Amino acid sequence: MPYNNTPIAPSKEVTGTVSLPLARVKKIISADDDVQNCSNNAAFVITVAAEMFVQYMVERTHDIVRTEKKPRRNIQYKDVANAVARVENLEFLTDVVPKTTTFKTFKEDQAKKAAANANKPRPLSNGQTTIPMIPNHRMPIPINDPADETISIPDDEADEHADYDDMDLDEKFGANGARSHSES
Repeated sequence: MPYNNTPIAPSKEVTGTVSLPLARVKKIISADDDVQNCSNNAAFVITVAAEMFVQYMVERTHDIVRTEKKPRRNIQYKDVANAVARVENLEFLTDVVPKTTTFKTFKEDQAKKAAANANKPRPLSNGQTTIPMIPNHRMPIPINDPADETISIPDDEADEHADYDDMDLDEKFGANGARSHSES
């Protein structure tokens, strides 16, 4: 049994009904985190606008198909992708409806990009750097020796910590560094 390919002409008069399912449109609207509630009237207007947009896109796509050498009656994905690429009002859909390519050309493009990126050093973001490693060693080479850095203490805090300098740590912690049991 052949398919019914006769186009459905859009109604010119306002009937108060829509072709797209209103419940599905409301579900899509409610999926957005920014929208808390959506009235039935707003959902209806959004549905009508979506129908008008689809109708406009299909008409532009059909116009482009008619200008081809062998015009077709059916519209295919590649026709919609061509319309998105050619019609200025539909350019915002270039990421959503990209032109199709063959797998062979895709692999060639990926190989070219990989060859071009192989020669370039990988940039690091936010001023981050990598730590150089010595081959066959597990520890990284320190770039800045922390022992070289000095810490300055403000004068008012230096008086508070002065008594720690005079303290004999062997008395407090013992010779092996463990705290004595008498102070616990």
